[in-house]
Amino acid sequence: MHQKNNEQKPEVASSWLEQLNDRQLEAATHSAGPLLIIAGAGTGKTRTIAYRVAWLIQQGVAPERILLLTFTRRAAQEMLNRARSLCRSSTGKVWGGTFHAVGNRLLRIYGRAAKLEPDFTVADEADSADLLGMIRTELGYSSKDKRFPRKATIRSIYSRVVNSREPLEDVLEKEYPWCIEAEKGLRGIFTEYNKRKQELQVLDYDDLLLFWKYLLEIPEVRERMESQFEHILVDEYQDTNIVQAEILLGLRQKNNNITVVGDDAQSIYSFRGATIRNILEFPKQFPDTTIVTLEENYRSVQPVLDVANAVMEQARFKYTKNLWSNRKSKQRPILMVCTDEAEQCQMVCDEIAKHLDEGIPLQAQAVLFRAGHHSDMLEVELARRNIPFHKYGGLKFIETAHVKDLLAFLRILENPRDDLSWFRVLQMLDGVGPKTARRIVVHLREQKLEFQSLTEFDVPAAAQEQFAGLVDLLLSIQGAGRKIEVATQVERLRNYYEPLLERLHGNPVPRRRDLEQLEHIAQRYRSRGSFITDLTLDPPQSTADFAGPPLKDEDFLILSTMHSAKGCEWQAVYVIHATDGMIPSDMATGDDESIEEERRLFYVAITRAKDWLYLLFPFRYYARRFRTGDFHNYAQLTRFLPAGVTGLLKQQIVRYGIPEDVPVEMDSEQGIRQKIGELWQPDQDF
Repeated sequence: MHQKNNEQKPEVASSWLEQLNDRQLEAATHSAGPLLIIAGAGTGKTRTIAYRVAWLIQQGVAPERILLLTFTRRAAQEMLNRARSLCRSSTGKVWGGTFHAVGNRLLRIYGRAAKLEPDFTVADEADSADLLGMIRTELGYSSKDKRFPRKATIRSIYSRVVNSREPLEDVLEKEYPWCIEAEKGLRGIFTEYNKRKQELQVLDYDDLLLFWKYLLEIPEVRERMESQFEHILVDEYQDTNIVQAEILLGLRQKNNNITVVGDDAQSIYSFRGATIRNILEFPKQFPDTTIVTLEENYRSVQPVLDVANAVMEQARFKYTKNLWSNRKSKQRPILMVCTDEAEQCQMVCDEIAKHLDEGIPLQAQAVLFRAGHHSDMLEVELARRNIPFHKYGGLKFIETAHVKDLLAFLRILENPRDDLSWFRVLQMLDGVGPKTARRIVVHLREQKLEFQSLTEFDVPAAAQEQFAGLVDLLLSIQGAGRKIEVATQVERLRNYYEPLLERLHGNPVPRRRDLEQLEHIAQRYRSRGSFITDLTLDPPQSTADFAGPPLKDEDFLILSTMHSAKGCEWQAVYVIHATDGMIPSDMATGDDESIEEERRLFYVAITRAKDWLYLLFPFRYYARRFRTGDFHNYAQLTRFLPAGVTGLLKQQIVRYGIPEDVPVEMDSEQGIRQKIGELWQPDQDF
């Protein structure tokens, strides 16, 4: 392991490389061998990776021999678009995408080595939870006599065990203590779940990584897969889990050309199985690693960075870095001390309005908080003041019921073994319940999945017309094979489904627009399988489903959890509830590692601010246990702001509700203290 410094500057071969600073240039033009880029917040990591891809192609590396792994497809596409504009060469053949998307693509090629057919389908998290819930009921764990985890919790437990590689009993004890008594039942459910997925030729998200990892344990497959990629680049490496790290080790047994970029100070996703140890131990896993640290920040003013640096200085495990910026400012971040949560809301709204008057749009301002419900009272105050806002969160496009309905039709066409999709489709029909749906699925399996056999099945009278129409539609699409374009298939299915839509779900107008949008998306695809898989692995983020009144304001404030704010930036950032128990969350203080992750989350929130940073500390919280009374407790300032850090902040104490003309001192013979003192004099008439 060795670390480069500013004095080592390679010869600049292309004019576009001159746009990089010294450290970025060192990283982008690294020749060969393992490279770890420690990229502090706002230091231009996306630019650095894009330039590295362009430089590799310019050096003669074939695009199809480059593997770029990111955590969103959008991030991969942005980097490849930048690289293409730089080197003026096509980057279309670069293997770019998320771990799950690339894993899916490789499993279609090499999956038969693991008895996996290329036409397998991918179940999203909701589908996985539904299957687990079905198994839970079949095994008799849905009894009301004894509490048992719900299907979503079961799915979370399963995923946590798989991704963290921790024993089930340890995961339950640490993260789900209320489920400890269900351990035996959960083991039975998980065993049946994996058996059922094999029968259905269905993989869930976790399987995409597990199958990829285990395929790499087959020497012939590993050699072919490793030789396929001359260079591997990984973004956001601090967010990888143990399985992903093992995949990378498997791909780099003989060829050690691997570049990973990340920031240990932004490792905040342990609840997804991510571990900071991957980035901390990378030099041990890949000997002779070159480490390049990016410290020049292009986002924030220096006083904000000073606070961020001081917060992370307390961290126990880290790569030492000191963020700096050429953007100087005399305005220090502000610690606003307020009496209670109501006053906090007033202070935030006042500052937002002040900045708006100064020319900073609402969309350039954001309020960040640790948990979604922490903004409840603030939302009421914003509404009262008529300040429009958008809160990050809500249903994703593919999670909505009507989109999942239409995709279920496509899934059974692609994989007739997909019982879960059959159950969803069949129970849309009038008069068809779980028992009838199961009989139809059993009949279909007995007839070797021939759709034609469904014409012989006797369904309830209420469903006969709908069922006959469904069978005819499936047969016509299946019989045409690839002659029918994907968009046309979606159109035919949509025309069949829309009459059912209004009966199945409320608010049909925006739902129909979503289905039309689905048809437009399908026009970009040549195969039904790739369309289904892309929607499952990288779905659109928004939907018109459950839309409220239209937001006609052209400007609106951003409200966001700290986790959702990662990767974003705003001119003014307000971090509310900077109290212990909120930051860090009292649910995440069970051990040192959890507390350290909370520190990193606070660091992420701070480094979102470009110009103005406000940390708000309400020192009184009222308990709302009773309708009347004023029971309250006093809070402590977050432990992440000790004296050494608060010295970098400008402290501001504001008390509302006191008119400016009220005297603050009474200096007269008839002063209050004198009157009280006279009460103890002799001969006073009480």
